[in-house]
Amino acid sequence: MSADLSASEARRIFLNAQGIATRRPRRRVREADFAQYLDRQGVLQLDSVNVFARAHYMPLFSRYGAYDPAALDEFLWGPPDGHGAHGFEHWGHEAAVMPLSLLPAMRPRMTKDGRWAKATRERLRAESPGLIEDVLAAVNERGPVTAGDLEHLSPRQRPKGTWWDYSHVKLALEYLFLVGDVAGSRGRNFTRTYDSTERAWGEAAAHAPALTLTEGRQLFFDHAIGSVGVGTLRDIADHFRLLAPKSLTASELPPFAESAVERGLAQWVSVEGWSEPTLLATGAADPGRATASALLSPFDPVCWFRPRLERMFAVDYRIEIYTPAPKRHYGYYCLPFLLGDQIVARVDLKADRKNKALVVLAAWREPGTAPGARRRPDTAVASALREELATAAAWQGLETVVVEPRGDLAAALA
Repeated sequence: MSADLSASEARRIFLNAQGIATRRPRRRVREADFAQYLDRQGVLQLDSVNVFARAHYMPLFSRYGAYDPAALDEFLWGPPDGHGAHGFEHWGHEAAVMPLSLLPAMRPRMTKDGRWAKATRERLRAESPGLIEDVLAAVNERGPVTAGDLEHLSPRQRPKGTWWDYSHVKLALEYLFLVGDVAGSRGRNFTRTYDSTERAWGEAAAHAPALTLTEGRQLFFDHAIGSVGVGTLRDIADHFRLLAPKSLTASELPPFAESAVERGLAQWVSVEGWSEPTLLATGAADPGRATASALLSPFDPVCWFRPRLERMFAVDYRIEIYTPAPKRHYGYYCLPFLLGDQIVARVDLKADRKNKALVVLAAWREPGTAPGARRRPDTAVASALREELATAAAWQGLETVVVEPRGDLAAALA
């Protein structure tokens, strides 16, 4: 029996749902584009790595082109006074910003009975009685504030140690953030600030009734179907990290899928080369031809779920930030390069802001070829990648691109 979709069709449908199947628009990036991305994906992952560009800036650049990152920050979290946010930060897919419409579904995850929350609450009540209440009152009165603004409420008894050596005040703030009693946002240098939920999110969002745990999981599953367009149940569940240890096991996913099918949100399909049950979102479209050219962050939703990345694109990817330098193969912060419907290369980038240069520390050709695709010549890949690197450098205010002689694509790229 033939598959409903070829591997190439499924890949194009996925990229189209991700908003990255076609070339970037030739116009100024607008606030409406920020809203479109956040609403479509439902989650924008955060990460502190800033060797080239912060993680939450990259997916918008990959899809829409150069824009002012400060404008995105203001859209997400509101201006510095703490009002007018369009999103909220929480653990939607690791640390991430999500649209306020998904706040009721996240409320069950903001539990006071989680392991870390319970242990932290008990520790603070034993070591600094009343501090949680004092910190909450100070945030509600003075927010947005940083942990440093409130350290006087419980001064450190010893010098600060390692990076994760949180003070009692910082622990109290993180506890209140985790359980949803205060809102988190990002200030200068990616520093987390804290504010009252009413000010940051608005009265309506802050007091919207929470969904039940099951209702929230179903909403996330439904939303993820549209975000991926086509995917196995595990592909879909990973979008909002619904699988254990966060939430469910794979054996518990079918009822969520059946519910979506019964309500007309998706249909069951088979895909060439795929062995797991697969859903196709209602209204998901195959553009027929993928024309995008974009650098992708390792934290882009195209790259999140490594089994899908390998199945769809024949890319075996591992981020090597936490790998000791002598054991790295590709480099510290390698960005996959998407050309059409294939990921054809990866480059280890570093922004040398002092010398206004984008440094390509290494450039590698992907050894595999996506199922059903024709392998592109190195010269074509290098030509498209040169153009993309020039665009990325200009976006970051860098004037030159320097290619170092490491990697099997470096010579052609240079």
